[in-house]
Amino acid sequence: MKNVFCGISLFVCLLSVYSCGSKESCQQDKPMVNVVVAKGLNEVDATTFTGKTKSAEEVNLAFRVAGQIERVLVKEGDYVNQGQVVAVMDARDYQVQLAATQAEYEQVKADAERVMALYAEGNTTASNNDKARYGLQQITQKLANHKNQLNDTKLRSTISGYVQTKFHESGETVGAGMPVVSVFGSGDTEVEIKISASDFSNIERFTHFFCKFDVTGDESFPLNVVRVSQEANSSQLYTVRLKFAGNIDHKKITPGMTTMVYAEVSNTEAAGMVKVPTSAVLEEEGKTQVFVYDEKSGKVNKRLVNVGLLNRDGTVLIETGLKAGEKVVATGVHHIEDGEEVDVLVKPAASNVGGLL
Repeated sequence: MKNVFCGISLFVCLLSVYSCGSKESCQQDKPMVNVVVAKGLNEVDATTFTGKTKSAEEVNLAFRVAGQIERVLVKEGDYVNQGQVVAVMDARDYQVQLAATQAEYEQVKADAERVMALYAEGNTTASNNDKARYGLQQITQKLANHKNQLNDTKLRSTISGYVQTKFHESGETVGAGMPVVSVFGSGDTEVEIKISASDFSNIERFTHFFCKFDVTGDESFPLNVVRVSQEANSSQLYTVRLKFAGNIDHKKITPGMTTMVYAEVSNTEAAGMVKVPTSAVLEEEGKTQVFVYDEKSGKVNKRLVNVGLLNRDGTVLIETGLKAGEKVVATGVHHIEDGEEVDVLVKPAASNVGGLL
């Protein structure tokens, strides 16, 4: 048994010597890194936004008084004319209110006219005349207000166009100012996009906009900025409205459609800068650095750089320290050292799905 054990040990030792015949074959595996090429900036860069078509004229119609909706007279998709009644509110309370005010008005008017007649004849004081006159003015305004409230129980469209949305149905109770129906005009169509605070602060750099639709294939439509909101919404985004620079087919492009909006951005002030992924940048002891890969030696070397703007696409602009075309380590920068030899992760060919071949 002892002889067998010695024989096995000798075999293992011989195998070890054979497998480690050279120093290189037994050294520790080199770090695997992903390398990208630093890209120079063109004078014109591009970015995209998801947009939505909207009517240039779009309103939410709401009653100016509160109450129960008696009838909604339109349905989604209906065409309405300006001034057409689209909904009616139960008006009983406002009719009673107006009748009471009308009676009060008649009494105050009669009393005021009697006092003013006496004053004209010199049979009462100026103070009594003023009270009668002011009282008549007050009740006149009150009567006019209650007439308006009764008239406001009929909701009329302020524009001509198509009913887009019904927010409430017959029998529901709504407050004053609560939208009941939305209507969009049958005229011009615009495109609306949301931009970040970073894009908003650099809006003057956007030199040209155009959009594309699935239904129109590769055809592009130039756009001009109409207005930019000056206040961010709850998601910290700013609204930009754009209009079509030319004619469009309103049968194909209608309000509510999704579109891709392409924007050209001027980068003339960023001449000489290069763009790399933010993951390539390493912060150590207050210094900003990247690892530059040397193909000949297979080694990486640290390089001090000055960082400019951070882009919303996950890249960063390098102002100095790096040139376009140089290769930098994009991932694993915290696990390699200056001057270390590395293995570069090779991307599989398009035909080699998963890198299995």
